[in-house]
Amino acid sequence: MAGRYNFGYTFFMKTAISLPDPLFEAAEELAKGLGMSRSELYSRALETFIRSHRGASVTEKLNEIYKDQRSELDPVIAAMQSASLPSDKW
Repeated sequence: MAGRYNFGYTFFMKTAISLPDPLFEAAEELAKGLGMSRSELYSRALETFIRSHRGASVTEKLNEIYKDQRSELDPVIAAMQSASLPSDKW
């Protein structure tokens, strides 16, 4: 049927990437050992990488915002926090 598009065909984005042979072979071996497809391995790895860098970006922004601010706790508040903790025998 003309004018109709099968959205199910491209539910996931497909792409081609270049990898050094040793990295590709190590990934193939790992995916096989974990019982997952190459696509799942790459998707999980990329998701983890992106998530780890998002945190770094937030930290960098907070560091920039607070670079001229003192970071230590107010001594009174620190004493109150310490006093609120139960005494434990180590």
